[in-house]
Amino acid sequence: MVLLSPDMAVRRIFSVGELTEYLKALLDSDRNLRSIWVRGEISNYKHHSSGHIYFTLKDETSTIKAVMFRSKASQLAFRPEHGMRVVARGYVTIFPRDGQYQLYVEELEPDGLGSLHLAFEQLKKRLEAEGLFDVNLKKSLPPFPRRLGIVTSPTGAAVQDMLNIIRRRYPKVHIILVPVAVQGEEAPGQIAQAVRMLNDLNDRVCLSEQSEFNFLDDTIRPSMAVDVIIVGRGGGSLEELWAFNTEAVARAIFASHIPVVSAVGHETDFTIADFVADLRAPTPSAAAELVVPDEKELLRHLDSLGQRLFQGLKHQLHVKQKRLELCLQRGVLTRPKDRLFQLSQHVDSLERELTMRVEKALQGKQGRLAALAGQLQALSPLATLSRGYTLTLYSDDRRRVTGVEEVRVGQGLTTLLTDGEVDCTVTEVRRKDRG
Repeated sequence: MVLLSPDMAVRRIFSVGELTEYLKALLDSDRNLRSIWVRGEISNYKHHSSGHIYFTLKDETSTIKAVMFRSKASQLAFRPEHGMRVVARGYVTIFPRDGQYQLYVEELEPDGLGSLHLAFEQLKKRLEAEGLFDVNLKKSLPPFPRRLGIVTSPTGAAVQDMLNIIRRRYPKVHIILVPVAVQGEEAPGQIAQAVRMLNDLNDRVCLSEQSEFNFLDDTIRPSMAVDVIIVGRGGGSLEELWAFNTEAVARAIFASHIPVVSAVGHETDFTIADFVADLRAPTPSAAAELVVPDEKELLRHLDSLGQRLFQGLKHQLHVKQKRLELCLQRGVLTRPKDRLFQLSQHVDSLERELTMRVEKALQGKQGRLAALAGQLQALSPLATLSRGYTLTLYSDDRRRVTGVEEVRVGQGLTTLLTDGEVDCTVTEVRRKDRG
């Protein structure tokens, strides 16, 4: 590069390093660049193992490289992410090695949507860890609600859409509208309080009979509780929907013993209330369709069931009638005496068979008895005596005498004969010689 002096007579040639240092000195001497705030969106984010973070800040027209050293990055309360909008404070200078100017960041804060997105994710992570999103704790919606609570703005288009759909689908349901702010600083508290009031409806409700829907106030009047609650609003930006991303609303919905349907924004909008609620509806209009049945469809279904019942009964009646006709054609009904005669003959036959079997069995038993009596007679001691044998007993105890060893001279004995007994006294005992 050639730099010419004012008189165009002398020129000076700079090296690349010298030029870079010259430009760096110019930037470093600019007071505006020593501490400057820059807004942009993070891209090409990299958290280096050294602890430094490198990223690019960009907007619709330009980009600038940025670096935040470990000493500053370690103090961040959040983790920067790709696509996050931030506001960075630092100084601008040139990195001599690359000859490229960049922003050395000393402070970094979420900005706009980036800040809300960060808060959303942080709260979502914390409540999920506490179990507020547990699907096992979700309550089912009643199929035929009698009273419906709606927590929303009374002036928005969303409430009119819901009321029109509910009136058209299921006009029998009683609607209790709790008017609240759905955006702004007061909105979270009002929404949370409305959910608590509907849960305490038995003691804290005022039912207006002049309006087709009712407004809650502090008047204490007994009433039956609502069966389901819709909490929501129409579409809007993330900032406008932010009331439904607050901890107060989330905890009020989680504590509700009445099933809660979250209906916030459009189908693509997701809020913390959607995760905590028992059911998420993509839009307020969809919520109205989810919480109440279609009366016309119910009537059509009942009519269909009635027709099916009628046809079923008609078919059964026809079947029973045919069966009755077949039964009437059977002989048992046309000639009942024939059946009685047949049964009488059968009884007679059974009686004859029974008599024959009893007689046969009796004959068999008698033969068996005679055979046993003959065996008993052959074994009887009396039969032995009839053949000339005798039986000797001790006279005193009537024991049988089995040998001479037990007999003593002078002892009394009794001899049994076929026709009587003989008493005698032992005068002599002679033992048989066994030699």
